[in-house]
Amino acid sequence: MKLRKKLVIVGCLLIISIIIHLYSRSKMRVETGYSTHFFSQFSRFLRSFFGFFPFSIGDLVYGFLFLWLIWRMIKFIRNFKSYRPGISRRNFYTNFLLNFVTFWSCMYIIFNIFWGINYNRKGIAWQLDLEMQEYSRDDLKNINSILVEKINTSKLQWVESNNKYPTNKELYSMVNKSYQKISKQYPFLEYQPSSIKTSMWGWLGNYTGFTGYYNPFTAEAQLNTSVPEFLHPFITCHEVAHQIGYAKEMEANFVGYLAASNSDYPLFHYSVYLEMFIYANRNLYFTDSLTAKKYRKELNAFVLSDFKEWSKFEKDHRSFVEPVISWVYGKFLQGNEQPAGVLSYDKVTAFIIAYYKKFGSI
Repeated sequence: MKLRKKLVIVGCLLIISIIIHLYSRSKMRVETGYSTHFFSQFSRFLRSFFGFFPFSIGDLVYGFLFLWLIWRMIKFIRNFKSYRPGISRRNFYTNFLLNFVTFWSCMYIIFNIFWGINYNRKGIAWQLDLEMQEYSRDDLKNINSILVEKINTSKLQWVESNNKYPTNKELYSMVNKSYQKISKQYPFLEYQPSSIKTSMWGWLGNYTGFTGYYNPFTAEAQLNTSVPEFLHPFITCHEVAHQIGYAKEMEANFVGYLAASNSDYPLFHYSVYLEMFIYANRNLYFTDSLTAKKYRKELNAFVLSDFKEWSKFEKDHRSFVEPVISWVYGKFLQGNEQPAGVLSYDKVTAFIIAYYKKFGSI
């Protein structure tokens, strides 16, 4: 009877999973139904509830989940050794398989209902009516040239202001104000209420390659504050983009760009243009390495100093774990409408070029 009950539960979970998959096949249906209406309201509720806490509830959930999985693994090994070959061992395998399918089906359903269906929406390019086309090498050269000028100008503005880097609380407030400003131009980018947290696992992120992340179960945006401070504004704007429903990494990059580049803070301008240059210059390097290097040499001394700091940070925290995590994460992205895997972040270059061609500036 217990086995039959488990089979019924597994069957129901699989049916729900199939329904979610079929629903997600229509990008327009997801955009006008799930993303615009259900998720918009549901995310506000989660941010309002979990944003009340001054620490990351999502990080605690991940910590407990990690410990629970270790406990279940130890229990599995112990039980495996105690079962003898025959019917007893077959029952053990059957129960393990059903428990495994039940757990991952529940995770799939919760993840998608809470946020994951957004991977299948029409997205920001459709909302802005951008003409997304294959860009040329000349397009890449032009955008690299513009970004170099933007970076040098914004860095000098920041240096001449003699301002100190903002505290975490000040930074999060500046991000909120930046989104409030851009939402006046694009109401669908409204970000209220706020729920930005400092990650408890920043030390771990340093060795696994994560500078920030979004927790889909609590709708909290997490910032790894131990990375170089000039990166913080764009990373936070990127994670907020995930919070308001832009799941794909290139889209979150672009929405983060819109918020940061239109803000009132030179530090935000520098942070976002620096990040956009990294992607655009890397794309140019693949087709014209000499020209890509030429643009890097045009960066002023202050910017080059930041690059050295960034490079030293990555070198000091290099580990054997990061390539493994990167590979796993890449497979996850490929399974969620991003065939380029971790290189999906670089695809923001196409958005920047399309935006420039339509509006004449970046």
